[in-house]
Amino acid sequence: MSVQQSVILENLRRLELPDGGDLVSRDMVRALTIEDGRVRFVIEAPSAAIARHMEPLRKAAESLVAKMDGVSSVSVVLTAHDTAAAPKPAPNLKIGGHPKPQQGPMKVAGVDRILAIGSGKGGVGKSTVSSNLAVALARQGRKVGLLDADIYGPSQPRMMGVNKRPASPDGKTILPLHAHGVTIMSLGFMLEEDKPVVWRGPMLMGALQQMLTQVQWGNLDVLIVDLPPGTGDVQLTLCQKTELTGAIVVSTPQDVALLDARKALGMFDQLKTPVLGLIENMSVFHCPNCGHESQIFGQGGVAAEAKKMGVPLLGNLPIDLDTRLAGDGGTPIAAGDSEMAKAYARMAEGLVRGGMA
Repeated sequence: MSVQQSVILENLRRLELPDGGDLVSRDMVRALTIEDGRVRFVIEAPSAAIARHMEPLRKAAESLVAKMDGVSSVSVVLTAHDTAAAPKPAPNLKIGGHPKPQQGPMKVAGVDRILAIGSGKGGVGKSTVSSNLAVALARQGRKVGLLDADIYGPSQPRMMGVNKRPASPDGKTILPLHAHGVTIMSLGFMLEEDKPVVWRGPMLMGALQQMLTQVQWGNLDVLIVDLPPGTGDVQLTLCQKTELTGAIVVSTPQDVALLDARKALGMFDQLKTPVLGLIENMSVFHCPNCGHESQIFGQGGVAAEAKKMGVPLLGNLPIDLDTRLAGDGGTPIAAGDSEMAKAYARMAEGLVRGGMA
């Protein structure tokens, strides 16, 4: 039987770093894949200078994993993401404005698949699902990008624990940021956290086009796009101007939320964007004191809608305090080993098996 990813990560936690922490807690293990007992992963140091001193650690990691049951071979590559040496943000880099003309839907360079995650209304946990699903897919060994397209209310900088400004070497290209094994870009990186975005439609469309075409995403298996709620300019631009693999719609089982979710589903259908599945969030509340279950927002509404449409129900996620605390703290709960992390892992596994991520 092949070794499990979680077992490998648990063993790698034993390799402590000289300045504290370990390879896993410091988010240095990337692109971990297991195929017929063959294990491959990357150790990404924070800088080239640090990487030059990490070869003994790379060898120790390779030796440690090679001794594990179910492992037939190991390949460990040492690399560096040198943020310290990155060029400073160019002062003339401007985000937003009228979009440039283009010939039909475009393919984002280096990106194999693009998944749009939408909702009919706000407050259903779409951004929480987006960040956790991105981290869960990265833990499956996928190369994952996360684009925060919720331009009026960007929340991924807080949820992913990143508050730096992206660099631009020439005032045209943008170097994305990285956290929890995910490549990230958000308008929230370019603005002060409390500063509102007061833009009309053309500026929204221009900003989205820039974040898709000017960001150096690198080679990604999947780019997750966290859409704003509703059926507005950003959704229209993304679906009409980008080659999307498909969309996932998040909703609570509440009737009011489902009314708006149906509008989002109708929009994707009208724009000929395949709906890959639905996710029911806040499906149940488990009382931590007595264990009682309560369906605060109703029961089974999203499952019934998925059956009606003939699309998969990708998962049911309960209301969970730890998920909220993890998002507020900048470390998505999918990065851990809790029951909620396992729920996101199952959804990620399903997307990978289905060839959607």
